[in-house]
Amino acid sequence: MRRLVVSCTLALLVVAGSLAWGEVAPEVVTRLTSDLKYLASDELEGRGVGTNGLNVAADYVAKAFKDAGLNVTTAGGDPFQEFTMTTGAQLGPTNTLNLVGPGGKRIELAIDKDFQVCSFGASGTINAELVFGGYAIDAKDDKYQDLEGTDVKGKVLVVIRKTPRQGDPHGPFAAGHGGQSRHADLRSKISNAFGRGAAAILFVNDVASGKKEIEQAKQRAKDAAETVVDAAAALLAADANNAEAVKSAREKLDEAVKKVQQLRDAVTKVETDVLMKFGYAGFNQNVGGPIFHVTQAAVDQVLQASLKKTLAALEAEIDQDLKPRTAVLTGWKAEGQASVELIKTEVKNVIAVIEGQGALAEETVIIGAHYDHIGFGGQNSLAPGVKDVHNGADDNGSGTVSLIELARRFGARKEPLKRRLVFIAFTAEESGLIGSARYCTEPIYPLDKTIAMINMDMVGRLKDEKLIVYGTGTAPHWKTQLERLNGASKFELVMKPEGFGPSDQSSFYGKKIPVLHFFTGTHGEYHRPGDDWNLINYPGMARVVDMIEQVTLETVQSAEKPQYVEVKGSGDQAQARSGSSRPYFGSIPDLGNETPGYALSGVAGGGPADKGGIKGGDVIVEFGKNKISNLDDFDLALRKFKAGEEVEVIVLRKGERVTLKVTLGQSK
Repeated sequence: MRRLVVSCTLALLVVAGSLAWGEVAPEVVTRLTSDLKYLASDELEGRGVGTNGLNVAADYVAKAFKDAGLNVTTAGGDPFQEFTMTTGAQLGPTNTLNLVGPGGKRIELAIDKDFQVCSFGASGTINAELVFGGYAIDAKDDKYQDLEGTDVKGKVLVVIRKTPRQGDPHGPFAAGHGGQSRHADLRSKISNAFGRGAAAILFVNDVASGKKEIEQAKQRAKDAAETVVDAAAALLAADANNAEAVKSAREKLDEAVKKVQQLRDAVTKVETDVLMKFGYAGFNQNVGGPIFHVTQAAVDQVLQASLKKTLAALEAEIDQDLKPRTAVLTGWKAEGQASVELIKTEVKNVIAVIEGQGALAEETVIIGAHYDHIGFGGQNSLAPGVKDVHNGADDNGSGTVSLIELARRFGARKEPLKRRLVFIAFTAEESGLIGSARYCTEPIYPLDKTIAMINMDMVGRLKDEKLIVYGTGTAPHWKTQLERLNGASKFELVMKPEGFGPSDQSSFYGKKIPVLHFFTGTHGEYHRPGDDWNLINYPGMARVVDMIEQVTLETVQSAEKPQYVEVKGSGDQAQARSGSSRPYFGSIPDLGNETPGYALSGVAGGGPADKGGIKGGDVIVEFGKNKISNLDDFDLALRKFKAGEEVEVIVLRKGERVTLKVTLGQSK
């Protein structure tokens, strides 16, 4: 790895400064390329949270800041604002589960054989009555509610995975294009169960899915048999006098027969009741109690003893009339213990400063980019099952090296700055804006004197001159300023007024700070292993850096500071992944806050939450009588209401419970 020394950097900047506006100095391209080839190399392991590569990247950025002449001691003596976040879970030492029935009947279950602890459940001890809860679906509009009318508070709920009539494309829980009904989602079932006060959940695989797997295996064997017929016909048609042709045809027939035999054997070996491995579906997010996955055989022993029916029989009955079969399993209880230990990982923002001079010196402008990516893939990858390094050259190696380049340029300036300029490379953006949210919770410099935040995320794939800028409506002058500065660059500017969006500027806009976010667009390599350094448009990125340098310089040096503007109709950004089948609330989550409930970093100005009196820093713990333990609970509870309905919302505000009423809006 080659690193440029400060003297060389300064010399190159002088050369670059003599170029006409809009031209790109070759040395700038060289620096950007050198930095990005390293930060997006396999050696850095995709800069995923929990990898050593992320720490190496932090050190690289910190050294670049220091070499540029910036002050890197303001975050407690070094460049790093360090904190911990939950990144996973592991099984603790004691995990047991037994089913106890009338007359002292006891079914002792073995972990990994008869049950498994779910990583997305909580630790805890259980000793409570069993209730068969069907699918734990709450679909009032479809007139199907498994738990309605049954007291499950303090009980252990047996819950079937998936949905009734899942094979019916026209059924109430059908999902188009091979998708899965949201009612089949584990988080939906968990929220419904714990929202009604269940003490624990015992998930059990539905019988229908196992039958479907067997049928699919049989169909594969049947389809393969067709190749045997074709191969046999080819053998019969082969010229008997051509030994080579006969041999080749015979080999193909033998291969086809062998394949059919293998597939037929596979039918008899299909496992229809596989337990979820610990770690499946992530780790617990303030759920209400322990969660186990038990075998159908274990559940059947209890169902037959209590209800005189098997799980398969109960599923068939529900499929027939779409009526729940929820029932207390009289005389039966579950006792045991789940031990789920959360894994905490230390992460860090990288911070450097150039102090201002004069009357405006205590005002701060922040320029930032996140330097993390998604490591080896996982749940954030758009290449499911692939465990290759996701190098994240554009996302967001491009923003990171642009931040470094800007640090070099501002660090080389002779003329003092009027305002303080703070450079921040944020961590854990891919986990939910965690690094920027932490800075806004524990700022190095007061937020009330932070006048603007400028963000760069994916600025490396400029195409057709299209440069997208979010936040242009968050201060009155942004739009005209950008249009003026673009006179020489001649980008095709796409200006988006909203301040909230899926990157770190949202954390600052939630604190009523004007923001700009620069972005060159998404592409087919986004969140896939193919997002590599060789696909970057380096001259284009250099021109974007030039534009951002000018915007930043004018913001730092102008006598007037940007005036914050509330852009109406934004918020609820973290839930965009969940679709639009819910009304609009207007909240901005604080995903770095692990307090039980739905913690808010802010609310959208003029949105329903804002009008209802909800504020940033509140933690929603109840929404329309639904208990809220996390963001998923809130999202699912919100779906139960319609635009125009008034909902009672209970929040924790500085430790006190506050009851408010919010009239929901129409989802955009």
